Amino acid sequence: MRERASRQRLIAFMKRLGREPGARGRIYFTGGATAVMEGWRATTVDIDLEFDRDAERLLKAIPAIKEELHVNVELAAPHHFLPALPGWQERSRYIGSEGALQFYHYDPYGQALAKIERGHAQDVADVASMLTHGLVQAAELRRLHNCIEPELYRFPAVDPAALRRKLDAALGR
Repeated sequence: MRERASRQRLIAFMKRLGREPGARGRIYFTGGATAVMEGWRATTVDIDLEFDRDAERLLKAIPAIKEELHVNVELAAPHHFLPALPGWQERSRYIGSEGALQFYHYDPYGQALAKIERGHAQDVADVASMLTHGLVQAAELRRLHNCIEPELYRFPAVDPAALRRKLDAALGR
């Protein structure tokens, strides 16, 4: 069984991935990895991430890195579950560089909406932390939700009315 990923393990993962020959581009942390790096959670079950380009070389390296560091890694990003928010790349926050890799937190608004849609207790708590720490603002979260709402039909697993109710609940309405 692999261990939960702490901030220290996430940093080790970044360093190790940055040493891969030919590794370059952007990597976006999502979900629990952001929560741990931002400090409102001590650990996460897995390292969720997204690549900005073809990452064949990195994908081939991940199984060995997972074993070496005893962590779980998942390819997951909010735009896999909901329409991509306009401007998500510009809102993604820089963490640091290792070699020719740049690490970012995926857009906090995209993460918040995906967590709200999923609705697990930990996700709801994460969104509350994002609001408390000022990573997302309620009015902007609503505005961005309104931008993607007409595109939700592209994601048949998402019930648009239920998502709106969950958003209202998360924002205290």
